[in-house]
Amino acid sequence: MVRINLLPHRQVKRAEKQRQFGLMALATVVMASALVFMGWSVINAKKEAQEERNRRLDEAIVKLDSEIKDIKELKDQINSVLERKQIVENLQTNRSQAVVVLDEIARQLPEGVFIKSIKQQGTAIEIQGVADTNARVATLVRNLTASTWMESPNLVEIKAITLNNLKQNEFTLNVNLKAPQVDAEKEAQAKKAGANP
Repeated sequence: MVRINLLPHRQVKRAEKQRQFGLMALATVVMASALVFMGWSVINAKKEAQEERNRRLDEAIVKLDSEIKDIKELKDQINSVLERKQIVENLQTNRSQAVVVLDEIARQLPEGVFIKSIKQQGTAIEIQGVADTNARVATLVRNLTASTWMESPNLVEIKAITLNNLKQNEFTLNVNLKAPQVDAEKEAQAKKAGANP
């Protein structure tokens, strides 16, 4: 006897496969959603951490900028004080300079040479005078070369004139003022001593 199955087994199998496919699709969607959520959470956490680091860096930069501004102001104040100190030291050093210049010129002046005028501009000094002979002017130039306060004498002009029926030589001489070598050496030694306590 032949048995015939009239139940809709193909439809049942198809319905079962569709149900399994639906469950697998749902599981896949859930897993994909979980992965996307986890990835988003990790990326968001890293982003927030980086933003926190950036915020801390910005605060540190603002603080450092403020400190740099304070340091610059302090340096400006220090430079201002040092400039004033230098001016006071120069005034102290140059206080007796006119007396020293006149004294030094008087010491170096040979007999027969007379000074008509002395003009000083900075460290340059212009001397105008009258001498009996050219040799006395040359002696004055040699004396100023050997001086501790004068350097680089330069005879600008010398000309013969007649003064009170006497033949004289009128001259113009430029010379530079310098500090004595002894003071410069003492200052250098003081600076070395200050640099190496």
